[in-house]
Amino acid sequence: MIALTCGEPAGIGPEIAASAWAALRGRVPFFLIGDPAHLPDGTPVAVIDSPAEAVRACAGALPVLPHTFDGPRTPGAPHPAQARGVIDAIARGVALVQAGQASALCTAPIHKQALQEGAGFAFPGHTEYLAHLAGGARVAMMLAGPSLRVVPATIHIPLSEVPRALTAECVEEAIRITHAALIRDFAIPAPRLAVAGLNPHAGEGGRMGAEEIEVIAPLLDRLRAEGMDLRGPMSADTMFHAAARARYDAAIAMYHDQALIPIKTLDFDRGVNVTLGLPFVRTSPDHGTALDIAGKGVADPASLIAALEMADRLARARAG
Repeated sequence: MIALTCGEPAGIGPEIAASAWAALRGRVPFFLIGDPAHLPDGTPVAVIDSPAEAVRACAGALPVLPHTFDGPRTPGAPHPAQARGVIDAIARGVALVQAGQASALCTAPIHKQALQEGAGFAFPGHTEYLAHLAGGARVAMMLAGPSLRVVPATIHIPLSEVPRALTAECVEEAIRITHAALIRDFAIPAPRLAVAGLNPHAGEGGRMGAEEIEVIAPLLDRLRAEGMDLRGPMSADTMFHAAARARYDAAIAMYHDQALIPIKTLDFDRGVNVTLGLPFVRTSPDHGTALDIAGKGVADPASLIAALEMADRLARARAG
């Protein structure tokens, strides 16, 4: 049973949760932590008191573990009074997974600005907050779809800060977390990783930057000596065509957009955000709150459905 947190109530989270339930009908059992009043009118709802009740209920209605929010339903316009409830719903979902009452956590998108302005949210994003709730776990953000798995070594920081943040320790951590997760959660016994360079043409021998020579290449040589199958540092502009993707199981990118542009180009509707390194499974759709279309009934639930399906697969893999 997967716990799905509601995300930003003014975004598309409530409607794609309802659409995902309608598509899955218990095939992938999940329950929503949120306010039933935020769901689209006419959504079949089964209000539950505990996750255990969701197993029986999910075939006939969307099970909802009620979570109270202040203020009305306002699609497209985040309500500052609801920010605290969004944060608390995430913490509640983590607590349920850690207590063994749910097998995995799936999170609907949050609106970080609304959380910062409404509740002083101190984290750059979901990933960092989940790591905090897990006791400071060292994590990595994987974007996974049918065509590509990619992990950025640096995440939610300005591009101008990436060269300073891109230490050998930072890249090594991303590689080791990804390597371990591919073995444990994705059942790939000998993972093949492609590692991007930071600069155009992977620095072109130092003529376009020295990070590849000074930081990335020595690290990869050391990890290869341990037995890891690593390719790189590679020029990022040649890593993501079909023939290149066939030669690795996951790619390590150096910064946010270097990772997210290819995955969203290849698998926009089926991309899934997976937090690697947590003591529990967490997935999320690879899109935002889409405030511009919230409440209009046109939001595509495909990425959330893919996130729920992947959460189910990964949880089963961890369970053995």
